[in-house]
Amino acid sequence: MHLDDRLQALADFVPQGARAADIGTDHGYLAVALIQQEKADFVVAGDKNRGPYEAAKRTVHEYAISEEQISVRLGDGLEVVKPGEVDTVCIAGMGGILMNTILEASPKVTEALKTLVLQPMNGAPELREWLYDHEWHIVDENLVIDDGRIYEIIKAEKGSRKKPSGLDLLVGPKLWKKKPPLLRHHIEALLFQQRRILNGMEKSDRAKGDKRFAQVKRRVRALEERLKW
Repeated sequence: MHLDDRLQALADFVPQGARAADIGTDHGYLAVALIQQEKADFVVAGDKNRGPYEAAKRTVHEYAISEEQISVRLGDGLEVVKPGEVDTVCIAGMGGILMNTILEASPKVTEALKTLVLQPMNGAPELREWLYDHEWHIVDENLVIDDGRIYEIIKAEKGSRKKPSGLDLLVGPKLWKKKPPLLRHHIEALLFQQRRILNGMEKSDRAKGDKRFAQVKRRVRALEERLKW
C-alpha cells in the first residue's frame, strides 16, 4: 500500500507495535499500511457511513489481511471501539472541533488511550487547546503538502502539561520549536486568514469597538513577527 504524503505522515506518528483505531477510515488505506509497515499489530478501521465501510472491507480483502489484524466496523466515532481495546487513535480529514466532540463522546475509550494522531482540516487551535484542557499534551507535529494544500499533523500523548500560549496554539508549539521547511508557508497562510478577518471587522464600527478586534490586530502583529526568524 502506497500512501499519499498526508496519510504517510499520520502513519509515521503511530508508535511501533500499537493497537490502533483509524476513525473515519474511508477506504481503509491507512489501516492496511499500518499493518504492512509493521507499525501496528492490530487496527480497528471504523466509519459511520456504509459506503466507506464497504470500501474499507474490500481494501482489506484485496490485500489479504485477516480480521485478526484489521477489524472493519460500521459506527459513529469511537463507538466502534471497546474501552482498552486500542491504545492509539488516528483521526484525519475532519474539523478539529468535530474531533473534540468525538473524543468527548466516548470518555471511557478516550481515557484508556495513550496516543492520539490527528490531522484537522480546520480548527487546529481549538483542537490543541482541548488537548491541554483534557490532560493531553502535544509531543510532535509535522506539516505536509499534498495536492497544493498544507496539512497539520499532531501527535499527542496522555499527561497534563502547561498549556502553550495562544499564538503557539495557533501556529503549533512543536512546529515553532522544530521549524520544518513548510513552517513559513504555514504562518503566511495563518496570517492571510487573520488579515481577512481583520479587514472584515474594519468595515464595521461596532466590530471595531469589540475587544476581539484588538485581539485579532495583536495576533496579526505577532504572526508578522514570527515571519522574521
